[in-house]
Amino acid sequence: MTALPEWMVLPPDGLTAADYEALPEEVCRSLEIVDGAIVVNPAPRRVHQRIIRNLSYLLAEASGPGYEADFDVDLRLRDVPLLNRRPDLVVYDSSLDEDAVLRPEHCLLVVEVMSPGSMTADRIDKPGEYADARIPHFWRVENPNDDPRLIQLFRYRLDPTTRVYASAGVDTGKVSLHDPFPVTLDLAALL
Repeated sequence: MTALPEWMVLPPDGLTAADYEALPEEVCRSLEIVDGAIVVNPAPRRVHQRIIRNLSYLLAEASGPGYEADFDVDLRLRDVPLLNRRPDLVVYDSSLDEDAVLRPEHCLLVVEVMSPGSMTADRIDKPGEYADARIPHFWRVENPNDDPRLIQLFRYRLDPTTRVYASAGVDTGKVSLHDPFPVTLDLAALL
């Protein structure tokens, strides 16, 4: 029988921010922390990564000099109990120090690309957490059957009073958007 790695054994009150920051970087790349509990995410499929990479380049260019668009980064939604997500893509304030913890107040837009194993998290859990943390915009990309003709972009805008996302539209094909910044996307070309 193989013993669990030491980092997988949770303290009774769950993992803290300090515990998480002490983990090796290569371990953190596949983890999210939800209410102090470790959630291990499987490696994404290549098509998933391709969509993220292509969308990242488009949003980085469109968002302008005041923002960065990055993927594969930690987003600290809450310290206690620790809630640390790794969104597929984040557009955030470019003045943030490189070593600073990325937090909701730095973010303009969070994007999740839905995978078969992440439906509940991407449709329910994460949007609720991002809205509660007051991130102004949330987008979800869905691509049934890896068919470029079926790729959809679900856009949401935060209602700051209720802290709930309201639909800002569902798009397919080619789309020109103006919120949160002007950008033209050819969704099929993301593949």
